[in-house]
Amino acid sequence: MNNPPGFFQGTEMPTAGWWEALWPDPAGVLAAAGIKPGMEVIDLCSGDGWFTLQIAKIARHVVAIDIDAALLDVARLRLHESAVANCDYRAGDAYQVATLAPRPADFVFMANAFHGVPDRPRLARAVREALKPGGRFAVINWHRRPREQTTVLGEPRGPKTELRLTPEQTVDAVTAGGLKPAGLVDVPPYHYSALFERAVS
Repeated sequence: MNNPPGFFQGTEMPTAGWWEALWPDPAGVLAAAGIKPGMEVIDLCSGDGWFTLQIAKIARHVVAIDIDAALLDVARLRLHESAVANCDYRAGDAYQVATLAPRPADFVFMANAFHGVPDRPRLARAVREALKPGGRFAVINWHRRPREQTTVLGEPRGPKTELRLTPEQTVDAVTAGGLKPAGLVDVPPYHYSALFERAVS
């Protein structure tokens, strides 16, 4: 299958079933990341909306951004079936997040895609421009463990081992883009959340 131009390596949506098995409590992941009621949130590289739906249940408003318009259609249907209407959908390149979002956000959430970004400081700079002063960016990444050790439903899952990033590598890449580290949270069984903040001044 040919990926769209701008599609990040190793970030294809998985087959149905194991995604839900890996993330049985998406709301808990969001709470650990720090998304709170009343926020304006961007779900960057939102895929089929598994997290978007739960963000929309918490946030005042969410913008789902993905390079793949077909996946956004799946997300739109997912939210519609749950009678959730506080979401906009934008098909486009993640590097253009600041222009794709209608207004600056309190929070940008990105799960399972940062490992595939070719120019991570560039993306961090783009996210910085999309955030309000004091706004936060959460990167949910696979731990840098061998792929054969990250099994879901009995099979190795996730990106290739060589694509995975340590928390330190993620922090270095994002801080190079102008955001400040704001903490690390373990997200069992195989992920961590690296948190960052845009300076107030």
